[in-house]
Amino acid sequence: MGAVELSYCIVNTGQRELLLAGLDAVAREQERVPFGTEVLVLDNASQDGSAEAALAHPAVDRVIALDRRRGKAENDSEILQQASGRFALMLNEDSELLPGATEALHGALEADAGAAAAGARLLRPDGTPQPSAWAFPGPRSALASALFVHRWTTVQSRGEQTRPVDWSQSAALLVRREAVEEIGWLDPDFFVYSDEVDLCRRLADHGWQTIYVPSAEAIHHEQLSTGSVPGRRIVEMSRNRDLYMRKHHSAAAAAIVRWLTAWAYAVRALAATVLPGHDPDRYMAHVRATLHPGRGEGLREAAEEFNRAAAGSSPTG
Repeated sequence: MGAVELSYCIVNTGQRELLLAGLDAVAREQERVPFGTEVLVLDNASQDGSAEAALAHPAVDRVIALDRRRGKAENDSEILQQASGRFALMLNEDSELLPGATEALHGALEADAGAAAAGARLLRPDGTPQPSAWAFPGPRSALASALFVHRWTTVQSRGEQTRPVDWSQSAALLVRREAVEEIGWLDPDFFVYSDEVDLCRRLADHGWQTIYVPSAEAIHHEQLSTGSVPGRRIVEMSRNRDLYMRKHHSAAAAAIVRWLTAWAYAVRALAATVLPGHDPDRYMAHVRATLHPGRGEGLREAAEEFNRAAAGSSPTG
């Protein structure tokens, strides 16, 4: 088909079977689109044969196999820089495009010269919609969460029409590469979580828009591989939320958000003591991590432990 118009950019961390299912979906999409595409997979030092399986998949053009585990923002930046398409469809390894998603996202960005990112409607494996676009975080959105009205005031992935949103999840996010290059790619300080929020915020600061495209759908299996207990995810989520607030707001605003968010989790923890199927201890872990984002070990530390163990077990380690 000539020049590459769109690059599929998939970052994988130890999820071989989900990666292969996602690649099968990409291959089906490639058969539908009327323009040239390529498929790049960045494997984040997996030990389950993911890199080899990706290399053997007929849809894959290139595999970037890391020997050390790194953060999501850094990996997304590298794969975007190595892509050759005018557009790049950022995908998690646990994202499975449904038929027509590529064309819908591509058509939406082509039709809106002021848009730099287009997010798909994400579905749970059972087919129910999953919130996938939101208002930018700040004291106002934190207050909405504390008052438990965030579903109506903060979630923006509603309706059946393509519409502008503040930010959309990068599990299936089509971007203009020139726009992302213009702002300096993704910020590697965001190891995992809030990286795409920061990306969309910086795009907006440079005059670009993010849009939500509900006609593009993808199943999101939400299988983040960490090799660690859920508590590390909680720590990482809290520290990156605080990093975003301190980067784009004031120290005072960051403090307000910490207290409002902790309050919301504390109320949930109290309710969980009487509601079946809820874990009050997990909510309290959110409270502690939110109030003290500089404490504890998160996914960054888990990756560092993984790298040390891998180096120690290697023949040259």
